[in-house]
Amino acid sequence: MSNDRLLSLWQYPIPQHLISRLMGLVANSENPAIRDPFTRWFANRYGVDMNEAANPDLASYRTFNEFFTRPLKPGARPVDRDAHSIVSPADGAISELGPISDDAILQAKGYSYSATTLLGGDPARAEAFRDGQFITVYLSPKDYHRVHMPLAGTLREMIYVPGRLFSVNTRTANGVPGLFARNERVVCIFDTVAGPMALVLVGAIVVAGIATVWSGTVTPPHRRLEATTFTSGVKPVALDKGAEMGRFLVGSTAIVLLPKGAAQWDPALRSGTPLRMGQRIGALTNR
Repeated sequence: MSNDRLLSLWQYPIPQHLISRLMGLVANSENPAIRDPFTRWFANRYGVDMNEAANPDLASYRTFNEFFTRPLKPGARPVDRDAHSIVSPADGAISELGPISDDAILQAKGYSYSATTLLGGDPARAEAFRDGQFITVYLSPKDYHRVHMPLAGTLREMIYVPGRLFSVNTRTANGVPGLFARNERVVCIFDTVAGPMALVLVGAIVVAGIATVWSGTVTPPHRRLEATTFTSGVKPVALDKGAEMGRFLVGSTAIVLLPKGAAQWDPALRSGTPLRMGQRIGALTNR
């Protein structure tokens, strides 16, 4: 058994959802005796750069979650506007990226997981991404925790997938098989110039919730899978490249899937490469 696998074993028996829900109560508390010390401790512990924030005053945030999902100053994250570019959906670091091998996505050395399972278990939904491309971005505690569009797109479907809440840091990714397809997540399928694009927001231990700009807080609603189709009879949710699409209420991981032949990642990118939202990470190849 690997060292990372051994060091991840403690996460299996703990009440992951209970811990995360309790964290949610703390994160949403407006009591200054709870909010202020926790916010100051967090900002100092993780080296949060408040100079980038639209509001740099820690004491002015109504709740910890309001601080955690803080907007940035205008222009702090310029979005690459090349018509053929694909941009990073978030600040963070690359966990893995590369081709999807049939239905298998690389998690870490020695571990892969199924695209079908990641997207909620429907083989027809996953078929569009068979032999396609993926990139997994890990958001650390200090990062900006809003998630943005890698490409312009119109929302086709949103799927809430219940699951566990393992940590998603590098050690756990190296130690828990099928991690991202086991954790609670929100799957968003968009129609883009590249074809369908999946943008998956993966929950984790102490993640108090996942929200989208069109539905508000999606998790934690219940413990069953729920798919919502955005048909022509509903006002379309159309978002430009670089537009905010969601956020983590205490952060996690975002995964992007694109179809076969649709994209090529920047060859300089590799596991561990730091990213900033809006930077170019690849280009469309099906122009």
